Amino acid sequence: MNIVLQVVTMDVAEELNKKQKKKNSQKWKNRISFSASLPDDVCGVFAGSICAVKYSTNPFLDMRKSILEMIQYVGVCDWEDIEELVYCYIALNSSETHESIRDAFLSLASA
Repeated sequence: MNIVLQVVTMDVAEELNKKQKKKNSQKWKNRISFSASLPDDVCGVFAGSICAVKYSTNPFLDMRKSILEMIQYVGVCDWEDIEELVYCYIALNSSETHESIRDAFLSLASA
């Protein structure tokens, strides 16, 4: 299982929190908490976004889904926005996850 950091909007973060609260039970009593924030130089349509930590058994699919949600929800209009989103995902995640991020973006570009 991998830990991946996703870029999400405030609305998506609130929905994730609701889902997580439903899943929480005694087994999560001693869980580890992680936090991260977007790089300070993130601007444009993603400047108001936040990070979500996710345990993933399939980083490629989880990244692809997260990227697609951000593109659709924020309304990405040009290549500069895509570059900024790539930068956010790369900056937030470990180098072990970068290949999954690359493949997820490329799969969406070729769809």
